[in-house]
Amino acid sequence: MSAALSDDLQKIIDDTPVFATVATIQPDGSPQLSVTWLARDGDDLLFSTTVGRRKETNLRRDPRVTVMINPANAPYTYAEVRGEATLTTEGGRELIDELSRKYTGKDYADFNPASADDAQRVVVRITPRKVVGSL
Repeated sequence: MSAALSDDLQKIIDDTPVFATVATIQPDGSPQLSVTWLARDGDDLLFSTTVGRRKETNLRRDPRVTVMINPANAPYTYAEVRGEATLTTEGGRELIDELSRKYTGKDYADFNPASADDAQRVVVRITPRKVVGSL
């Protein structure tokens, strides 16, 4: 059963370049954290990575994930979204360009010219199971 994002949380994700911290599970069971750009599709959260990155390999092995959203201008306001991830390469290049325009005002290749050498892009879709916090 999936959980819904609050209207305030949806607005923060849509209207501001808020950074998210993504927690995945390492092969030894320890947490692995990454700061990432974030978008949403309905109540699902979306972020981009590349094939072979630690968070991608962790999520393919164990799709359980937690995302912490904590606006920089409101340090005591946060949302923790727990759920499961699905991964696809379909739409990967489009998502990273959308996110880059949101966070930098430029297409990803213009923001990060070295990205031409990037591995294949992956769209990570997180379906929330539980949302807690003050957003």
